Amino acid sequence: MLAPLAFAENLSIKEVASGVYVHQGVHEDLDDGYHGDISNIGFIIGSKGVAVIDTGGSYQLGSELRQAIAAVTKLPVLYVINTHIHPDHIFGNAAFLNDKAAFIGHSKLGNAMTLRQEAYMRQGNNLLKQAFAGSEIVKPSITVDTSQVIDLGNRTLVLTAYPSAHTNTDLTVFDEQTGTLWTGDLLFIDRTPSIDGDIKGWLATINKLKQLPGVNIAIPGHGPATTSFITALDNEYRYLDLLLNDVRASIKKGGTMEQAMQSAAGQERDKWLLFNSVNRRNVNLIYPVLEWE
Repeated sequence: MLAPLAFAENLSIKEVASGVYVHQGVHEDLDDGYHGDISNIGFIIGSKGVAVIDTGGSYQLGSELRQAIAAVTKLPVLYVINTHIHPDHIFGNAAFLNDKAAFIGHSKLGNAMTLRQEAYMRQGNNLLKQAFAGSEIVKPSITVDTSQVIDLGNRTLVLTAYPSAHTNTDLTVFDEQTGTLWTGDLLFIDRTPSIDGDIKGWLATINKLKQLPGVNIAIPGHGPATTSFITALDNEYRYLDLLLNDVRASIKKGGTMEQAMQSAAGQERDKWLLFNSVNRRNVNLIYPVLEWE
């Protein structure tokens, strides 16, 4: 049974397992009412200190998360972990610079931040205007090639880096004490999964995630925390697999990308939020790649 809600001054958080707190983002698209608060962010408390997992889409949101932590514990923030490169997960990092925390990410995250910094800063300023003030790219000081263990004090977190899937910078965080897995955007619930990496790699990664032992609760990058981890992975796999096969079939028949955008994975349309816009972008990304299979 999930723990009751806890409230900070501005940011709603939920304790989903003992010492594990999540703020669930809303389902907005970048092109429609985006406020920088669309991803799941949160923190885990050990006896020595706190690990933050993702920080939101702006310095403002990161600051609200920092206030939420202070409302729950006076222990120091020791680590800030980014599960991948996307701006809705990383732009609150700057709110934790005064904590002198170690910033952790995938071994490819720093380079991805360098490559995307100008575009992401421009996008954030355009979309959020003054609400983006103070936001900046903060690169990892510790990187993970395959796996790494960090200790919060009587609480061990296992960090695992993955090959290209949702992005080429995907990282999961597993809290051994409660069996809580933070998947980042390797798992979407309710919201249409969006691709910025390798769809075939993502399908392979889903199969790896299904083999993980001891997962009692999963916190996706978007959508509610779940105790039905395998079912959620199966739903995501079904969509991605259908999308892959439909785009391949469209290419084989000589269909255009626009035609594929209209039809690919259409059977999934009523099962996901923001389907039309996200699915079109997914086709736009994978169609040129699959043409060269």
